[in-house]
Amino acid sequence: MIDEKRRPAVSSQHRVIVTERETITVDGVNNVESFDDQEVVLETTAGMLMLRGKEFHIKQLNLDEGNLTIEGYLAGLEYAEEMGKKARSFLGRLLK
Repeated sequence: MIDEKRRPAVSSQHRVIVTERETITVDGVNNVESFDDQEVVLETTAGMLMLRGKEFHIKQLNLDEGNLTIEGYLAGLEYAEEMGKKARSFLGRLLK
């Protein structure tokens, strides 16, 4: 049975294009997990992607096509296979 709430990605191709560390274009985006002016967490076809920087704002978002364009200053990016598992273990350590 197919979950109707999840949209299939039009293209499974994942690509990140960074221009002058000020414009970030991501293809293969399934979902935006969280967003603020310093951090963006995305679910992509290649796994979870975390972008860190400052003064981020969304220029374009189209989840039907899997495209996202962000403007701001990119300080770094990181992929994590199981982002939720890391968050739970960190929370578990805090609650000990």
